[in-house]
Amino acid sequence: MRQSVQFAEINSICLLWLCLGLFGCSQEAELTVFGAMSLTEALTEIGEQFTETHGVKVYFSFAASATLQRQLEKGASADVFISASPKEVDALAERNLVLTESRYDVLANRLVLVAHTSSPLKNLTSAGISRIAIGQPEIVPAGTYAKEALITLGVWDALQPKLIYGVDVRATLAYVTAGNVDAAIVYQTDATLSRDVKVLYQFPAETHAPIVYPAVIMKGSRQKRHARQFIDYLKSARATQIFEKHGFTSL
Repeated sequence: MRQSVQFAEINSICLLWLCLGLFGCSQEAELTVFGAMSLTEALTEIGEQFTETHGVKVYFSFAASATLQRQLEKGASADVFISASPKEVDALAERNLVLTESRYDVLANRLVLVAHTSSPLKNLTSAGISRIAIGQPEIVPAGTYAKEALITLGVWDALQPKLIYGVDVRATLAYVTAGNVDAAIVYQTDATLSRDVKVLYQFPAETHAPIVYPAVIMKGSRQKRHARQFIDYLKSARATQIFEKHGFTSL
C-alpha cells in the first residue's frame, strides 16, 4: 500500500514538472514587429542581437509603411510598428491604436537619384532619361518624399509622364538594377544595397519633409514590456552602430 502511494506521488511530481515544462515552452516570449521595407537588413540584424541579449524571439513583417498601416487598422497583430514617415503612425494614433507615449523617432534618411552603373546619365534633367521609377506616393513614403522634392524643384509636371511607380522602395530600386528604367528615386540607404547602381544626385533636405522613422508600441500588444525593451534597444550603442553601418542617421 505504501509503495503504491509512493509511486502515485512520484507520478504526480513527474506530471507536474512535465506540465510546467510544456507551459514554459508555450509561453516563450515573442515579438512581432512591422517595419518599413527600407529597414529590412538593419532591423533583421538588430533583431538577432536583441534575441541574444533578452531571450525574446523577434518576427518581422516588412512592407511599404502605408500597407502595414492598413493591415494594422484592419486588425493585424503586431507589438511594434516602425514606419518610414510620421504620417502612418499619426493615422494609427488618430484611431487610438497605438501607445502614443511610447513613440520614439529612431532614424533619419536621405533621398537620392540613382542609375545603373553603366548609365551615362549625369543628373535629373539629362536628355537620356525617358523612364524614372519612384514609389507609389499614396502608399510608399519614399514616393511621397520624391513627389514633394520634384514639386519643390519645379519639375514634377514635366517628369510625370516619365514616371514608373513601385509598390515599395525595394521594387523601385529593382527597376534600375533590372534595366527597366533609366533612373530611380530611392533612399540613400537603398542605394548602398547593389553594386549595379550609382548615385547621380542627392536631393537637398529642404526640398521635402524630413525623412524620419518613428517607432511605436501597438495598444493591442500582449507583450508591452518586451516591446518597450525592443524600442529601448533601438536607442542602444549597438543598434546605433548597426543602423549607421547600413547608412542610416540615428536621431
